[in-house]
Amino acid sequence: MCKTSGCHLTTYLARTILEDKMVRGIHAKKEIEAALAYAERRGWRIQGGGKGHAWGKMYCPYKDAECRCGEFCISSVWSTPKNAVNHARHLRRIVDNCTARR
Repeated sequence: MCKTSGCHLTTYLARTILEDKMVRGIHAKKEIEAALAYAERRGWRIQGGGKGHAWGKMYCPYKDAECRCGEFCISSVWSTPKNAVNHARHLRRIVDNCTARR
């Protein structure tokens, strides 16, 4: 007989639900974190984990072939920018100036 707290089935289901709703990591700089939240509210997908100095990437939700960069909109989010306020402003500008959104 299964108990509700230790049952294999409930533990598996709880883990699966948590993995499906996995939340991205929080950026250490509050200005950049606010810009990432701004992008998420507009449908952009934020994926943490990057190579080198990148904290992660932002992906445009529209996936338009007419994108300004020639591919789908993808922007790097730096982990340690020289000026966090300017980098946050840059990320917001990318979201606001997306050609597919206009």
